[in-house]
Amino acid sequence: MTSDVGFRIGTDSSKFPAPAGTDAAWLLEKAASAGLEGVFFRSALELSPTLDVGELRALREQADDLGLYLEVGAAKINPFAAPEAPEIRALGDGDYLTGIERIVVACAAAGIHEIWAATANYKFDLAGRLACDRYRTDVTWNDQLRATGKVMAELAPVLREHGSHLNIETHEEITTFELVRLVEEGGADAFGITFDTANVLIRGEDPVAAARRVAPYTRQTHVRDGALFFTEQGLCRVLAPCGQGVIDWPALMTALLDAPRKALSIEGIMGRRFQLPIPIHDPLWHAGQPDMTTVELAELVRLARGYEDAVARGERRSLTSLAEPADDEERERFVLDSVAHLRAVAAQIGADRAR
Repeated sequence: MTSDVGFRIGTDSSKFPAPAGTDAAWLLEKAASAGLEGVFFRSALELSPTLDVGELRALREQADDLGLYLEVGAAKINPFAAPEAPEIRALGDGDYLTGIERIVVACAAAGIHEIWAATANYKFDLAGRLACDRYRTDVTWNDQLRATGKVMAELAPVLREHGSHLNIETHEEITTFELVRLVEEGGADAFGITFDTANVLIRGEDPVAAARRVAPYTRQTHVRDGALFFTEQGLCRVLAPCGQGVIDWPALMTALLDAPRKALSIEGIMGRRFQLPIPIHDPLWHAGQPDMTTVELAELVRLARGYEDAVARGERRSLTSLAEPADDEERERFVLDSVAHLRAVAAQIGADRAR
């Protein structure tokens, strides 16, 4: 059910509730039966632990038969985060870069060319800004970005040879400004951006402004909303279904009309809704974000005030309510409610453009 303006709306495999023992083929069938239009698998190893091209191709053909897009993930490409993914090093017989290259080659042979990557992991056992690798004290964020750029330069030839794109996520630790620079330096013929609509809030960015920045390079999109609350640290973000948070979806999706690919994968929730801090009262947090603008930070404050006003009117869920664990029924409803909202917005955009 592709929208009139070209959006295809699917799900992230890692956040969609599935019974124990199910596999990628099951999820493709489940997605199609639920009326979704694609699946993003967090790792290519979910499709085939050995990267068997026959297994990968069979799943890609299954997706084609079901009318679904199929995207996969590779690994972190910040070498300072590489030790956190030992399975990639093992895949390359001890060589981390070779492991990623083997994912690219095997996926391309199976007809899968859009591949997710990221720069780090969020550290839930650390507090405040220290949970993001950009604030590590053993290596500067600028050094991590430079090292990431070198990894991209090493991977570029194999990506170009196979007509594939490695799409780096707007993860919690990196800004859209930095990602645009990395992609422009690495080459948009080999690299793209995976735009996560709710993660940019963590970096003090207005999601609509962020969408406009990344749209020319966005080849994969992870979609969810965010509720914003005031805290002693400044603000916090809690995940919410699309249309139930602070994001202006008509404006954001209009910005994404310029994206080279318009596949929107709902990244739902697990047992928790990931309440993450936005420590706007911390001077070191500000000092570590030289691209951040007061205009966009002020917009986040405005959005938080509007959300808390909506809570007071009984129109939105409170922070206490959102802190409650989510069961599988609510996790699935998170995805399906998001799909319904995004389709309604896409239809309205299409109708407005047809006038």
